[in-house]
Amino acid sequence: MLNRMFKLDQLGTNVRTEFVAGLTTFITMAYIIIVHPTLMKAAGMPAGPVTVMTILSAAIFSILMGVYANRPFAVAPAMGGNAFFAYTIVQSGAATWQTGLGMVLIAGVIFLLLTTLGIRETIARVLPKSVKNAMAAAVGIYIIGLGLSNAGIIIPTKTAIGLASLHNPTVLLAMIGLAITLALMSLRVRGAVFFGILLTTIIGIPMGITTLPMAVVSLPPNPSPILFQVDWLGALKWSFFPLIFTFFTGEFFSTMGTVLGVGGKAKLLDQNGNLPDIQKPFLVDSIAMVGGSAMGMTTVTAYVESASGVEVGGRSGLTAVSTGLVFLVALFLTPVFLSIPAAATAPALIAIGLSMLQAIKNIDLDNLDELLSGFITILMTAFTFSIANGIVFGILSFVVIKLLSGKIKEIPIGLYFLCVPLVYYLWLK
Repeated sequence: MLNRMFKLDQLGTNVRTEFVAGLTTFITMAYIIIVHPTLMKAAGMPAGPVTVMTILSAAIFSILMGVYANRPFAVAPAMGGNAFFAYTIVQSGAATWQTGLGMVLIAGVIFLLLTTLGIRETIARVLPKSVKNAMAAAVGIYIIGLGLSNAGIIIPTKTAIGLASLHNPTVLLAMIGLAITLALMSLRVRGAVFFGILLTTIIGIPMGITTLPMAVVSLPPNPSPILFQVDWLGALKWSFFPLIFTFFTGEFFSTMGTVLGVGGKAKLLDQNGNLPDIQKPFLVDSIAMVGGSAMGMTTVTAYVESASGVEVGGRSGLTAVSTGLVFLVALFLTPVFLSIPAAATAPALIAIGLSMLQAIKNIDLDNLDELLSGFITILMTAFTFSIANGIVFGILSFVVIKLLSGKIKEIPIGLYFLCVPLVYYLWLK
C-alpha cells in the first residue's frame, strides 16, 4: 500500500529508507522544539503552549506535505520569520503578538491566492536558470552556516565572524562528530548522517555534553492560551503593510529556495531546473502558513533541514510523513529527543551542506552572465545568512547584467514585473 501511495519503486526507494530518512530529518530539526518557544517567550507568549503547538504544527503539516505533495519536505515554524515576529514586531512595540499573528495570517492568505491562481508556479518557472541552478549550492552554504553556528564553531565578533576556541568541549565534540560523519559519507555507509548523529551523541556522554534525560515520558501542557488568538482585524492597517510585505517576500523566496534546493539534492528536478508538480508543495506551504497562524505559530514553511533526510536516501512523501509521526511521538517523549545536543546535529548539517555544493557544476561557468548571477545568489546567501536575500539579489543582478550588456531579449517579460516588489523589499531593509 505504501509503495503504491508514495510511488516508492518509481522513485528508487523503499519503506525502510524513507522511515530512516524521516527520523534523520526530525533529529536535525528537533532544535526548533527549544528555539521557537524561546523566541516566542520574548514576544510575551507562554512557552509551554508554544512548545505543544510547535510540535503539532510540524507534525500535521509535514504529514500533509507527504500525503498530498509526495515530496520529502518537512514543515515547521520558520527560523528568521519567528525572530522577525518576536523582536521587530512585538518587542519593538509595533503590535501585540495577537496582531502579529494576524499579519502572518494575511500573508498566508496572499500565499494561498497566488498558489491557487498558479502565480507562484509561474514565478518559479520564469526564474533565470542560473539562479535556479545556484539555489541548491546557496541552500548548502546556508546549511553549513547554520551548522557551524549551532555547533558554536563560529562566533560573532565586533567586526565579523570568528573561530571559537577548540578548547571548548562543545566545539571539540562537534569537530569529532563532523570527522565521523564525513568519514561515514566517504565510505558510502547508508544512513551515514543518522549514525553520525547517534555516535556523536554517545561520545558526548563521557564528555559531559550529552545529558541523559531525567524522565522518558512527559505530558504536554494545555495549548489553549495561544490557540485561535489571531487578531487579523487589528492587522488590517496601512502602517502594517511593510511588515506584512516583509513576511510575505522573505518566506516566498525562502520556501522557493528550499523546495528547489532540496529537490535538486534529491534529483527531483527536470532538465530546466524545475520541480514537477511544484504547485502541490506550494499549496501545502500556503495552507501551513494560514493554519499555523490559527495555531499560534509564526510562518510555518518547508524546512531546509529536509536535506538531511534526502542525504540518507529519502525521495518520497513518506519521508515527510515519517518526520511528522516522530514529531507526534516527541510530544510525549520530549525529554529523550531534547537530550540530543546541538553539537551532535550540527556536524550533520555541515556535512550535508558541503555535499550540496556540487550543484555549482550545473552553472554554466563559460557564460559570464550566468556565472555572475549564479554566484551572486550563492554569495549573498552566505554573507547575509538568508536564502531569500540571495535569490532576490540573484534575480536583480541577472536583469541588470542583461540590460547593461544589451541582451534585453534574453530577459523574460515576467521578470520585469517581479523586479518591482523585489526592489521594494530591499528598500524596506
